[in-house]
Amino acid sequence: MNYLTISFNNKSSEVIYIKKRRKIFKIIALSLIILLLVYSSFYIVARLMSKLPIRSANSFYMYDKDNHLFEGMNENWIPLSEISPNLINATISIEDKHFYSHVGFDYLRIIKALFTNLTSKKTIEGASTITQQFAKNLFLDFDRNLNRKLDEAFLTMRLETHYSKDEILEGYLNTINYGGVFGIENASIYYFGKKAKDLSLAEATILAGIPKSPANYSPISNYKKAKKRQKLILNSMVKNNYISETDANIAYQEKLNFKTEENKNTSKLLKYYQDAVMKELETTNIPSSFLETGGLKIYTNLDMNALNILEKNIDIYLQDTDLQIAGVIMDPNTGEIKAIAGGKDYSKSEYNRVISSKRQMGSSFKPILYYAALENGFTPSTTFSSEKTTFNLGGGKKYSPKNYGDIYANKEISLAAALAYSDNIYAVKTNIFLDENTLVDMAKRLGITSKLEANPSLALGTNEVGILEMMQVYSTFANEGYQVTPHFINKIEDINGNILYEFNEKKKSILNKSIVFVLNELLTGSYANELIDYNYPTCIGIRDKMTKKYAIKTGTTNTDHLIFGYNKDLLIGMWLGYDDNQNTEVKDGNTLKNIWVNTMEEYLKDKPDNWYEVPSNVVGVLINPITGELSNDSDKNKRIVYYIKGTQPLSESLEATIAPLTNQE
Repeated sequence: MNYLTISFNNKSSEVIYIKKRRKIFKIIALSLIILLLVYSSFYIVARLMSKLPIRSANSFYMYDKDNHLFEGMNENWIPLSEISPNLINATISIEDKHFYSHVGFDYLRIIKALFTNLTSKKTIEGASTITQQFAKNLFLDFDRNLNRKLDEAFLTMRLETHYSKDEILEGYLNTINYGGVFGIENASIYYFGKKAKDLSLAEATILAGIPKSPANYSPISNYKKAKKRQKLILNSMVKNNYISETDANIAYQEKLNFKTEENKNTSKLLKYYQDAVMKELETTNIPSSFLETGGLKIYTNLDMNALNILEKNIDIYLQDTDLQIAGVIMDPNTGEIKAIAGGKDYSKSEYNRVISSKRQMGSSFKPILYYAALENGFTPSTTFSSEKTTFNLGGGKKYSPKNYGDIYANKEISLAAALAYSDNIYAVKTNIFLDENTLVDMAKRLGITSKLEANPSLALGTNEVGILEMMQVYSTFANEGYQVTPHFINKIEDINGNILYEFNEKKKSILNKSIVFVLNELLTGSYANELIDYNYPTCIGIRDKMTKKYAIKTGTTNTDHLIFGYNKDLLIGMWLGYDDNQNTEVKDGNTLKNIWVNTMEEYLKDKPDNWYEVPSNVVGVLINPITGELSNDSDKNKRIVYYIKGTQPLSESLEATIAPLTNQE
């Protein structure tokens, strides 16, 4: 009986197993049918839709402020027959070896990538085909939402249903990014000074490696990484039977002669501006439907004269050094960015320090503090003692800041003197007196979006901030209190001239014009002879180069040098330092000041000295700028300093006259 029971149970289990298996097969079959129907539906819709204009979509034509074309992507479009087979085979081998056999999606590769990424719990392998990558290039990644991948997939179908494989590959190779150079013909000329059809196997495999990560695999900025990727590509070509191992070894050992110096654009800085334009383009909310328009005309604020002047002065002072620079030239009244230096030479470093880097701003942060102080009852004559000081912060914490060069007055000094010498002790005392949150609030009000910590050292610019954030701050001082947004793009049109985007910002008054005037005058003390005393004003060394009046503030940390300066017409901000945070030297700060003043003076050489009119409620008083008191015959330091009426220092006789009137009120 037991035996029969067991047999019966086994038979029952087998029946249940068969039923389950049939159910699973039915589910799989039904899923496949549904997927096939969905795919067929999308395929039919894609087939019925019009062709995507691959020769003009993702075409960009950038114009400067005078409407002169300075960059036209897709200008050098060449047929596939004019591209070296070495480059074509290298690209297919490393990017999409089943390109000519799939229908836009490599499903086996997708499954493999999913399995690899799931088991490793991180994304380490992709599965995009060349068609998908081309679709993504056309799509431009403007619409950053959950539907982007579906849109990308549909674009892939549209490409596959309307174009041959050769046409898709041709479009891809003519639009892909080869390290800031778009299209294989442009890249071949830029890197090797030859047409794409003439590329050797060694040259082709170097170029084919760049699109994976242009910033990492450019042979100019990262030769070792580029060679490592070249070896990977050569090995893949051997594995896929395009070349022999001997061919691969010869190509890898071949000496490459780069021609970037001879064949690049005459400007070392122009592509930094182009990169900034492309980054800003992502924020303009242009919909993906722009694809049907066949390209974009982008009208920028680029001033080629400003760019050339900036580049010339960088070349003069930064030859034969690893120091890097970030520089911005801007109209403070509109926020239009005329020129930038994201580094000193794009061909050697594509990293754009203007739009991608944050650094400690040092004492260049202090004008934010002193505007807040003036708004909260300080005057240019308000004094604190400048001496070595240890601040007890509570909880057993202490803070002992130092002045630059360890120089102290060891007496009371005025706000006017503290700003001219960039006295750190005075700044920290001011910050504590006001309450550290006051400085944070003021910085946010002026446009700082980076995270700031409300502590005593913030007065010395110890938090990291982007240079464009600081340009927004200083533009408000330069335009007498209005908030403007630094921007590169003025207008965008489709290829037919229809306006898709136009920068339109209403200036908003956020500061008191009279207090701004007082601050701007105080910032001219940074190069005033009248303030030479126990210390020197921070910019006294470039005073002789100035033919116009400027408000200037510098900043210095162990690793950074900064300068921001302006008048009514122009604002220039700059940073100098090492990318790896090496300590800098005192002379590096002088180098930056000279680049700044030479650029400012040359750009404004044919313009009048345009300074600010004195507001009706502001008065100038001759004082001793060190003590903040009214000057007398014995003072060696005398300077006219400006005050809001009623806050200026008065003579004893005038104070006696005013006092009874005040008491009566």
